Amino acid sequence: MRGWLTIGLAVILGGSLLAQENGLQVGDMAPDFTLQASDGKTYQLADFRGKQAVVLAWFPKAYTKGCTIECKSLAEKGHLIRKYDVTYFMASVDPLEDNTGFAKEQKADFPLLSDPTKDTAKAYGVLNDRGVASRWTFYVDKEGRIAAVDTEVNPATSAEDMAAKLGELGVPATE
Repeated sequence: MRGWLTIGLAVILGGSLLAQENGLQVGDMAPDFTLQASDGKTYQLADFRGKQAVVLAWFPKAYTKGCTIECKSLAEKGHLIRKYDVTYFMASVDPLEDNTGFAKEQKADFPLLSDPTKDTAKAYGVLNDRGVASRWTFYVDKEGRIAAVDTEVNPATSAEDMAAKLGELGVPATE
């Protein structure tokens, strides 16, 4: 029994490592994007380069259990993240209308980006075989490089985990 458990764990971990090997690595330039958001604005990653760090938290689908938990975490405890000089987003391949309604329902005080063409999700390597984004969070430094990638996101502690990671990465605090 232990042998099968070890083999199963190796397959799972190997798959995770393979996904990271084929995707973006720490130090790579983050792929630029121009995406519409739930707040009615359009955001382009290049606009932040040289000015501010960015956190891009990909999520699978609006109105689903885990995504609702994650969005609530960021909405209720976003003050922990805003202690740092950073702009943060949740992003999915959902249509803009879905993310706008979802953001309103969850009282999100931060933008949810929509990537209905799935081009940005593909560029970040998060588009999975179900056609939705994997729940991965990308930390982009002020220069536009990937500073960290979290592929083991816990939706319930997303805000606390983001704040802790921003501190670890040395993102400056706001005043």
